[in-house]
Amino acid sequence: MTDIRITIIDRDGVTHEVDAPTDMNMNLMEVVRSYELAPEGTIGICGGMAMCASCQCYVNSEHVLPEKSDDEEAMLAEAFNVEDNSRLGCQLHITDDMDGLEVQLAPEEL
Repeated sequence: MTDIRITIIDRDGVTHEVDAPTDMNMNLMEVVRSYELAPEGTIGICGGMAMCASCQCYVNSEHVLPEKSDDEEAMLAEAFNVEDNSRLGCQLHITDDMDGLEVQLAPEEL
């Protein structure tokens, strides 16, 4: 199994350095859920279908990530608290290229 290191800043501003496997086809939302970095029921509400933006995060590092799909662009166009570096965690599949990635979870939409 190959793991990479990712830094995730939760919604309370607490920084977590976590290991994420690259060989399990996980996405960033699933990593956040597996480490319980957001209260249950507040992230990944749609199950990772790019339909709710509950997993929106801000990419703070300079990593080159895959381009946003049309579905991701459409969801972010309707979401709250969107910034230029916003991405949906469910659309970011963990790869070796993401080693050292730093993201911050966007505020929960109320």
